Amino acid sequence: MSNIRRQSIISSLVIYIGFAVGLLNVYFFTKEGLFTEAQYGLTTVFIAIATMMSTFASFAMPSYIYKFYPYYKDHLPERKNDMLSWALLTGLIGFILVMIAGWLLKDLVIRKYGTNSPLLVVYYYWIFPLGLGLTIYSILEAYTWTIGKSVITNFFREVQWRLFTTVLILLFLFNIIKDFDLFIKLFAFTYPGIALGLIVYLFYTRQLHLSLKISKVSRRFLKKIILFCSFFYGAMLIQTLSKVFDSFVIASVLDDGLDKAGVFALATVVTSIIQAPQRGIVSVAVPHLSRAWKEKNMELLQRVYQRSSINQLLFACGIFLLIWLNFRDGVITFGLKPVYLDAAWVFFVLGITIIIDMGTGVNSQIIVTSTYWKFELISGVILLIIMLPLTYFLTKQYGIIGPAIATMISMSTYNLIRIIFLWKKFRLIPFTIKSLYAILLAAVCYAICYFLFQNMHGIAGMIVRSVLFITLYAAGALYMNLSPDIEPILRNAKKRLGMKR
Repeated sequence: MSNIRRQSIISSLVIYIGFAVGLLNVYFFTKEGLFTEAQYGLTTVFIAIATMMSTFASFAMPSYIYKFYPYYKDHLPERKNDMLSWALLTGLIGFILVMIAGWLLKDLVIRKYGTNSPLLVVYYYWIFPLGLGLTIYSILEAYTWTIGKSVITNFFREVQWRLFTTVLILLFLFNIIKDFDLFIKLFAFTYPGIALGLIVYLFYTRQLHLSLKISKVSRRFLKKIILFCSFFYGAMLIQTLSKVFDSFVIASVLDDGLDKAGVFALATVVTSIIQAPQRGIVSVAVPHLSRAWKEKNMELLQRVYQRSSINQLLFACGIFLLIWLNFRDGVITFGLKPVYLDAAWVFFVLGITIIIDMGTGVNSQIIVTSTYWKFELISGVILLIIMLPLTYFLTKQYGIIGPAIATMISMSTYNLIRIIFLWKKFRLIPFTIKSLYAILLAAVCYAICYFLFQNMHGIAGMIVRSVLFITLYAAGALYMNLSPDIEPILRNAKKRLGMKR
């Protein structure tokens, strides 16, 4: 557990650095006088479509790597390991098919988005470089996770990619990039940029081994691999569509769709700050879970499940309420366009959804790496059946708050189903009484800070509320020992600082 803890902390720190850069980018995108709401909205829709393209093209190759890497590692020397080669080749063939489909569907895109989101139609073909880069990167990222280098992948995805965007924004700000036309075309090559960076890293560290000679492991597990990828491909499509469908609906059905997508994007970006520990924990936990299933180590599975739950719940509740205390003041104080105040309640609903999702621990990863991985597809179908119609109708009825409500309802149902499944099949449960204590502690700390300083605004109000909340929440979590990882972290910190115990 110490290795998981250490890498999770490092990964989370890297991800938070990335979020800091991302927030700087959001500030430039949303500040008066730089980008329009439609231009910011276009970048977010670009990412949503590129993500969907990547999922279609990859044919579940990242999941194939997560599931079968231990078998390749245990039975093949590194230079004869053909897993990565076949995964990359499959992804490239898949993206060629995506490009053909994209060309054939151009008229449909014009009909659906031409009226409410005309910029998307103008720059439609520039999404493809972004999608190709993300496809290659996602496969390489999965491989890099399995060899225990999740920190470097988190750096490239969370920090380096955002730094590329920052550079483009600054060049635009100083008029070196003369107009938005060139900006968005260069933006299309940001994902290819980080894919190239990861390739260079793996090559330089001599961990990039490519072989097109079919190995004995590939031959032995071929039928299982095809069956696994066939089922999990559907699950990945469902999961990805559930994450990006709201952006598609907003851009297509609401008046000034890209403008509304820009407001929704602000809420989504701020909400993603809450998820930093989840990304770090998942990236580190996957290879350990896969190994635990292979060795039938149920004790380790239960321990990872419960610790991931309480650690993520503590972070999620704390970060969510810290942001919510200061959301409106932040928009006003930092000079964002007043229209972005409309993102407040979208953030609130999405934040509650993230707390629910993170509080249930790594249930998805446990299922995916088990022999019951088919259930991920079944639960995903249920998610999609609930989410898609709800998102469409609630968006039509309530505007940009609609997709957030639909996401909260569907994700809550989705996680409940997976919790019940893991309990029934394996007697695995993510919660303890400390889960309830964490929620109550967060609520009490929020109430104290809100009612004491609700009339204090600006930078001073934000600082006072934030410092008091962090102090109360951290002290409470430490006093009640809500996480078994708190004491080892403090002990290691004191040791590194040369402090006596």
